[in-house]
Amino acid sequence: MEQMDEKRLAAFEKMLTFVQQEYDKTKEKMAALKADGKEKSATYRQLMGNKLTYQNLLAMYRLYDLL
Repeated sequence: MEQMDEKRLAAFEKMLTFVQQEYDKTKEKMAALKADGKEKSATYRQLMGNKLTYQNLLAMYRLYDLL
């Protein structure tokens, strides 16, 4: 049972790191597109959706004191 708990914790940590990294990368890509005046592009809008998804996940982690 303890080994399963450790495996779950490791998976959670891996997912949390992924979400944080993707959120940061998405913000950087959006900033670059914005600097080029491409806020209305399909790519920018897709990134906005991704950013909101990652932002919501991070908010849920905070809500449950996991962050």
